[in-house]
Amino acid sequence: QVRLVESGGRLVHTGESLLLSCEASGRTSNLYGMWWFRQAPGKEREFVGTINWGGGGTWLGDTVKDRCTMSRDIAKNTMYLRMSNLKPEDTGVYYCAAALSAENYFNRQYDAWGQGTQVTVSS
Repeated sequence: QVRLVESGGRLVHTGESLLLSCEASGRTSNLYGMWWFRQAPGKEREFVGTINWGGGGTWLGDTVKDRCTMSRDIAKNTMYLRMSNLKPEDTGVYYCAAALSAENYFNRQYDAWGQGTQVTVSS
């Protein structure tokens, strides 16, 4: 089992930057890939980005790719999402998820979810 804990969410103003973290614990040796999602009030969950844990390759969603970067620190078992030039539409709860095998990663089968961290962007 892997447990995920997000942190870093807070109230920010339009145009500011923010760094979110997702720390994994437990059977982290099995980590294959991780994702960031977000959900705004009254809206469906939205894909933000994904990272291959071993190689570090990332893929970001179209709505954030020009303003966000993803990275991970294997030694700290932590994934990061750095967001810049934040907009009110970036408001929502940000969740991380993990896959513990290549099969699950490429089939988008999530083995673990975090509890989420709230990001609020005021205009």
